[in-house]
Amino acid sequence: MSAIRHNVPRKGVKPAAEEKDTAPKEKKIGGAKNGGTRSIPANKAMKFYSSEATTRQKIARKTNSAAKLRSSITPGTVLILLAGRFRGKRVVCLKQLPSGLLLVSGPFKINGVPLRRVNQAYVIATSTKIDISSVSIDEKINDAYFAKDSKRRSKGSEKEFFGEGADKKEKKAFPSDKSNDQKTVDKALIAEINKTENLAKYLGSNFALTKGQFPHLMQF
Repeated sequence: MSAIRHNVPRKGVKPAAEEKDTAPKEKKIGGAKNGGTRSIPANKAMKFYSSEATTRQKIARKTNSAAKLRSSITPGTVLILLAGRFRGKRVVCLKQLPSGLLLVSGPFKINGVPLRRVNQAYVIATSTKIDISSVSIDEKINDAYFAKDSKRRSKGSEKEFFGEGADKKEKKAFPSDKSNDQKTVDKALIAEINKTENLAKYLGSNFALTKGQFPHLMQF
């Protein structure tokens, strides 16, 4: 004969929770003026409520991606910088980096703008374009190439704070490898610029507006 199995829960398996009766209960109350019965809720309200609202932090499901490049900006387009140290300068767009920022160069020999990253929101794209198919850009020139040193600056002594030892402080020399990269890119870029008459003078001039000129009415 087969063994009779009783309703015994297996090991590691929790028994199903019994459904609680949530209907209010009627309770008899003595006294002629008390109504005879009173309805009592099964789940009583809390006696204490927190004064601070507890909100759950939303989980960000969006992934950061590179900004879409404007149709007017292509490799070789001459751009006008609108913000930063070199605002008003004209530069040549080389490519878009993985972060979405633009890699540009003056070139440095013409207007003093080195290889740097700029946001496309702070540039004006002109109709002037240069063929940079012959300009080779090393793959190492990426976002990590422009990363700053993460070491914290020293606070210095009291004398340095008041400017007494400022002259003795040595200035760090510009890295030779980055200087060579600048020369390599600019050499090929300047060769293409010299093929067009007065293009070097155009890149060397600063952009400015005078009274009565409105950029939204101008064609660059």
